[in-house]
Amino acid sequence: MTNPTYLDCNATTPLAPEVREEMMRFFDVEFGNPGSRTHAYGTRAKVAVNEARRHIARVVDAQPEDVIFTSGATESNNIAIFGLAHHGRKKGLTHIVTTQIEHKAVLEPCQRLGEDGFEVTVVAPNEQGWVEPAAIAAAIRPETLLVSVMQVNNETGVVQPVAQIAEALAWHACYFHVDAAQGFGKELDGLRSPRIDLISISGHKVYAPKGVGALIMKRRRGTRPPLRPIMVGGGQEAGLRSGTLPAPLIAALGKAAEVALRDHGARRKACEEFKARALAALEPFDIQLNGDPARTLPSTLNFSIPAIDSEALMVALKEVIAVSNGSACTSNSYELSHVLLAMGLSEERASGALRLSWCHMTPEPDWSAVAAGIRQML
Repeated sequence: MTNPTYLDCNATTPLAPEVREEMMRFFDVEFGNPGSRTHAYGTRAKVAVNEARRHIARVVDAQPEDVIFTSGATESNNIAIFGLAHHGRKKGLTHIVTTQIEHKAVLEPCQRLGEDGFEVTVVAPNEQGWVEPAAIAAAIRPETLLVSVMQVNNETGVVQPVAQIAEALAWHACYFHVDAAQGFGKELDGLRSPRIDLISISGHKVYAPKGVGALIMKRRRGTRPPLRPIMVGGGQEAGLRSGTLPAPLIAALGKAAEVALRDHGARRKACEEFKARALAALEPFDIQLNGDPARTLPSTLNFSIPAIDSEALMVALKEVIAVSNGSACTSNSYELSHVLLAMGLSEERASGALRLSWCHMTPEPDWSAVAAGIRQML
């Protein structure tokens, strides 16, 4: 039995060949600890880590020393949000603004702070799945500490107007955090705004391994956001993230960032062409697109088919394509997508939503078999 075609790249991506090669070199040959100062193994590992910082920083127009390595975007989000809490309390800045369509790795830390004395304003998206910059600006108060808005929604693929939101925040001193797990290296311009203070990224969404990510802390007038570590015990990563640096994973993430910048145009073109073929195959079924098609990444398609339940459809198609109907982080206990419901979709339409997500390495699925599986459900 052959494997189905993998169409769940928003959940995790395959390793790019160049990334795998770089990672294995630091597992097998250059296995030194970057913190070892007394021998060449440690020196070479430290050079690789610093080189990775440089490649990651280039993607978002930051400085290499602004890159703090973590285990992934979830940890980066937690450091960004909880790390500002002490400063906020000290300064009387106890208001946070976020959105209804954020990943749970942002919503739950904000909720935790809401239970601990902060006030959290959660802004709704429009029916096309993106948050209006004016709505964010209207939620700001004098006591606002932090605004957190994702770059690309993981369920719909809709690109959020983070550069325009950054412009709308120019008059206020609040910190602006962007969860860029889904868009880093794929959508370049938005993250380059100098008004964005904090950016979270994850390796396994950009063809690097699981278990590595980064928090990028851009300087504003020469000063970094006043983060306090949420984990201590060694002082690595500017005192913000203690623990031995996983040089093989970091070198792999650095290579992934380098290649993402180098091959951005070709990758985007391949994904656009794949999307056109997917839409052509699905056209006979009068699909309902969930999310503004003009603002959606070329590698994501979220749609509903009237009268078809997505769980049943995934079972019907499991031998042909491997797909999802939402975030992998909440799939253990299936519930209707909080993102689609926040957009104002009916429960029936949300229950029928299916997400296809692919990349430049995705082989062509058997679209005729996909169509046949859908017909059986009608």
